[in-house]
Amino acid sequence: MILVAGATGLLGGEICRLLAAAGRPFRAFVRTTSDKSKVAQLRALGAEIAHGDLKERPSVEAACKGVNAVISTASSTLSRREGDSIQTVDLEGQLNLIDAAKATGVTQFILVSFSPSALEFPLQAAKRAVEERLKQSGLTYTILQPTCFMEIWLGPALGFDFANGKAQIYGSGRNKLSWISSGDVAKFATESLDNPAARNAVIELGGPESLSPLEVVGVFERVQGRAFEIQHVPEEALLEQKKNATDPLQESFAGLMLYYSAGNVIDMRETLRKFPLQLVSVEDYAKASR
Repeated sequence: MILVAGATGLLGGEICRLLAAAGRPFRAFVRTTSDKSKVAQLRALGAEIAHGDLKERPSVEAACKGVNAVISTASSTLSRREGDSIQTVDLEGQLNLIDAAKATGVTQFILVSFSPSALEFPLQAAKRAVEERLKQSGLTYTILQPTCFMEIWLGPALGFDFANGKAQIYGSGRNKLSWISSGDVAKFATESLDNPAARNAVIELGGPESLSPLEVVGVFERVQGRAFEIQHVPEEALLEQKKNATDPLQESFAGLMLYYSAGNVIDMRETLRKFPLQLVSVEDYAKASR
């Protein structure tokens, strides 16, 4: 039995679909306040539903009983509820899950984190602390550190409005990033259950190519056959936003935008030798978004 924490999210939902397609029994850890339609979709996939909250240790232990592996994608950044914060979910909640997994006899733990940034900000500090606890836990661990998800950063929520030919670019837009599809991260997570190369490993993940944000716009322009309207958010404005943030989440969003601005190129050749997966390119994503 595999427990998926964050099962109603973009990444967690795709992991559940892959597990169902592979015929692997899994349990989805969801809150009583979770979107009922998403929970219904999980049931339709064959998921066993465990209700609880990462902030409530007894419910976490109950969800872990009878489980041999945990895959956690949980985060407060996109689906905040009352009482959620980086401190309570991304740090304390994930630590609860690791400790509960250890206490209930779980043997394997796959954590989806993110690729390290040179900047300090609360979300990064929480992720690194959780990674360190997992390494010291005695569980067989895999820590996946993907770069920027196409579906998030190249989507309208963050100003990349491909439907209307508009793109908001953070920083100069000239530094290259190894954009990755959330679906490919889900594949790495499920492949890590059985791949020996994933045992007690930290794996940075990127897509099949590295492109600057301006080059990404060029790909979309070519696919759509029209010019995009580009608006830049200067790096100085992002630094000011980070400095003047009034809460850890605001500071972390500014930190992530500065991470995007700085760029991050991941050499995937060795990883793809061990995990022979066909990765989605930015052009594939642009074509699917038409």
